[in-house]
Amino acid sequence: MQTTIVSELFSIIDQSALFTKKQNETDYLTALCIAAEGLVQDGVQEEALKDKLKPLFDRFYSQRMTAEDVRRALQLAALKGMKASPQPNHELTPDTLVLLMGHMVAMLAGKQSFSVLDPAVGMGNLLTGIMNQAETDDILAFGIDADPLLIRLAAANANLQQKDIQLFHQDGLKPILTEPVDFVVCDIPVGLYPDQDSASTYVLKDVTKSPLTHFLFVEQGLRKLKTGGYLLSLVPNHLFSDDQGHVFHDFVQKNATILALIQLPASLFKKADQAKSILLMQKKSGTSTLAKQALLAEMPDFSNEVKMRKFMQQLDHWFLHRSV
Repeated sequence: MQTTIVSELFSIIDQSALFTKKQNETDYLTALCIAAEGLVQDGVQEEALKDKLKPLFDRFYSQRMTAEDVRRALQLAALKGMKASPQPNHELTPDTLVLLMGHMVAMLAGKQSFSVLDPAVGMGNLLTGIMNQAETDDILAFGIDADPLLIRLAAANANLQQKDIQLFHQDGLKPILTEPVDFVVCDIPVGLYPDQDSASTYVLKDVTKSPLTHFLFVEQGLRKLKTGGYLLSLVPNHLFSDDQGHVFHDFVQKNATILALIQLPASLFKKADQAKSILLMQKKSGTSTLAKQALLAEMPDFSNEVKMRKFMQQLDHWFLHRSV
């Protein structure tokens, strides 16, 4: 069987991580980060690993690869590490959704240059996937994450893909010192937000008695958008049912327009209560012409090729003929 570029790159990265893991007596994800940083520098810092890693690094750079090949290979390695040592904040956006959201941004941006922010960037899988599908290389990109290991992985990931991303190690719900952007993209974290002081600055802290992270990230996303900019995010299906007092409903009516809400197939998620939808909103402006009709859809299971093809045709038709 012929080896694909992605599987060859994954094999190189995986072997490098395993050698590093054994040498440093650490977990796989940390070892992956160290190995990826070594690949970026194209050099082995630890003398004991030189004989093992140098041939692997040479093999890596001998491949005729694209940025997307590198992203997918690193994604496979990260998935392996996250399955070995599960943590609540260590989860990857499914690749099919990275591709779909990248397609949506490309449809909205066209060939124009744009700026984009991911306030919960993780290892940069979603952000770089979106950048790889854009019709322009003129992209000003920012990523924020509070997890020190993930932000290091994001930096290595961006460098290996030769993507220029400004990364900030901080809580994405604290003040972000960047100019407003054209797009905010995010696989929004779900759950209670523990920092009461930071939450007190948000209108959506009042949706429930205790502030919920997923509402605060929607508000933060809209704050960081230019007028007329787009928020494209993965949100929990219970986002709207959590809004018992219509605080979220009133906030959105005042500040944004919902352009699309796409419910994702349940098969993508381990448990029913973890299911998510893609939410596309536009920050309101006095001059922009908004879509005549929001796209409300339920995505079929990815294994059903006929229904999936029809869904993608409907999606493209809406993007091409909407009056946004």
